[in-house]
Amino acid sequence: MISRSTIDRVFESARVEEVIGEFVQLKKAGSNFKGLSPFADEKSPSFMVSPVKQIWKDFSTGKGGNAISFLMEHEHYTYPEALRWLAKKYNIEIEETEQTSEEKAQMNERESMFLVSNFAKDYFHDIMLNSNKGKAIGLSYFKERGFRDETIKKFDLGYCIDEWDNFTNAALSKGYDLKYLAATGLTIVKENKQFDRFKGRVMFPIHSMSGRILGFGGRILTSDKKAAKYLNSPESEIYHKSKILYGIYQAKKEIAKQDNCFLVEGYTDVISFHQSGVENVVASSGTALTSDQIRLINRLTKNITVLFDGDAAGIRASIRGIDLILEQGMNVKVVQFPDGEDPDSFAKSHSDAELKAYLENSAQDFINFKVSLLLKDSDNDPVKKASVIRDIVTSISKIPDSIQREVYVQECSRIMEISERVLFSELAQLLKKNIQEKSKTKKSQNQPQQDPNQPPPEYFIEQEQAQMGVVKATNVASQKVNQLSILENEIIRILLLFGNEEVEFAEEIITVDEDGKETIEVRKYQNTVSAEIYLHLQDDEIEFSNTIFQEIYTEIIHQLNQSEKVEIEQLINHNNTEIAKTVTSILMDEEKHQLSNWESKNIFVTKAVEVLKKAVNDAIFNLRRILIGEKITDLMKEASENTSKNIDLEVIKNYTDLKIRLFEKLNRVV
Repeated sequence: MISRSTIDRVFESARVEEVIGEFVQLKKAGSNFKGLSPFADEKSPSFMVSPVKQIWKDFSTGKGGNAISFLMEHEHYTYPEALRWLAKKYNIEIEETEQTSEEKAQMNERESMFLVSNFAKDYFHDIMLNSNKGKAIGLSYFKERGFRDETIKKFDLGYCIDEWDNFTNAALSKGYDLKYLAATGLTIVKENKQFDRFKGRVMFPIHSMSGRILGFGGRILTSDKKAAKYLNSPESEIYHKSKILYGIYQAKKEIAKQDNCFLVEGYTDVISFHQSGVENVVASSGTALTSDQIRLINRLTKNITVLFDGDAAGIRASIRGIDLILEQGMNVKVVQFPDGEDPDSFAKSHSDAELKAYLENSAQDFINFKVSLLLKDSDNDPVKKASVIRDIVTSISKIPDSIQREVYVQECSRIMEISERVLFSELAQLLKKNIQEKSKTKKSQNQPQQDPNQPPPEYFIEQEQAQMGVVKATNVASQKVNQLSILENEIIRILLLFGNEEVEFAEEIITVDEDGKETIEVRKYQNTVSAEIYLHLQDDEIEFSNTIFQEIYTEIIHQLNQSEKVEIEQLINHNNTEIAKTVTSILMDEEKHQLSNWESKNIFVTKAVEVLKKAVNDAIFNLRRILIGEKITDLMKEASENTSKNIDLEVIKNYTDLKIRLFEKLNRVV
């Protein structure tokens, strides 16, 4: 792991405007910088960078954070990768925390394998461009495929000369260890002999999300029937075929920008699409799609469009694995090319505009595609049709979102001409089976068995009758959450912007004499905004419904206990990226929109204190008001539903009186 001292030096040295300036053209706008969003197409700049606060926000997408989070969003680096990139930029030597000798050896081995792989990528590329054999065989092959020079360079394409040990000898002469040449699979070692795995093949380097070389795919150029047409690197410490997607490094920015990923099968499909201007494309490289590959795409977009060639048998073989995409809550569309065409050939035989138009106009929902495909085989046979229906419902059952499931059931009912009730009943049984299987798995692993995101199967059986009631309940629940979230956001906003401000507050002390007469005394006192909010929330034992707000609040209270002040910089640079992102978003919203709007109302420092005091009180009182309202509603519901249980009406009355007093403090009508 990277040491804490290194991380601190990176944060101290990194300037957000310098880092972002390498990727976005920024222009000075007052004390800030502005530019066009790198995450969306726009004509008016909505991307803002604050050098003072060392944060940024893209108002067109809502993304924001510090220098680290920008690299994670824009370059799709992991947290350690972003740190290493910044350390390299600012010439900071990376210190690792103490590791066991075994951990150090493993890390050194991985790094050595990456170095060997990178050398191989450069060597194969250079040989193809600058040697006679490379140009005559490798380069001419790619040129015949229609690939331009810039495309060949973009994908680091190369050629391994058809000699037993040409590459191996070159690597050894440069000081690379035979151990790592063998570990990566670039060299095959047998007894006292060693030879190149990819001899006589054109080379397709396979990059990680961050651009490191994980392995290679090699295509043979002869008609030798005994040799595999394509050969991949063997599984190793750095190369796991089921966890990589070809082209993800070159496509990641465009996938995020277009909010869609085209999924193809082969290397040349990806390359041809890029050359035709469709860059949001990756390939599974001939393997059955895996959950790990889907998760890679899920980091960039929720939308996948799977591209099939005209081979119906191939489609049926591949379509079974696509349920995995639905299972991960992603949206799937399908494009089928005409008979005899695949993505590569279609891109070559059509103009860029024709390709893009075909992809847009031919895309259809995966469920609809599957229904139409399988129905062709049923031949109006009732038994076969029933089997098709079960197959479709099985796919629907993989979808985690209940609303989406319902929409698909309705669509399936319309296409298959079968009642929704029957489909919901079948779906309920499948969901129940899924839950039982998950429960058994979790039980065997000693994990909690309840799945809070999974509604009970009975919901689907009664869907038609209960639909309106369910929608209404959902809306009410959503409204409650929204009100709470808005107020919680306001409290966090006040803490971040004004938490260290000292303000004069007042409290009412009510005393009752022997005759029952109330006396109200107003006591004034000085307190910081953060301490005042903490005092009230602690007294009422209030916790935030929004988990990120609760985490931010907990961090702020920890800071107050440590240093008696709110440390904004620590929150902006927090290692929990969600905390950093949320804090940054709130601060940049204030920067752009000036939510308090004090200056525009000519409220200056002397009057701002009164406004701040009111803002603090309003936020706390409103939060109390909603929570008390919920308590009253719960008590009254309990009283109406459980007549055998004695509900203390005096308790309800006291809560109601308290709510009325809060309304009075807020100058609102009950």
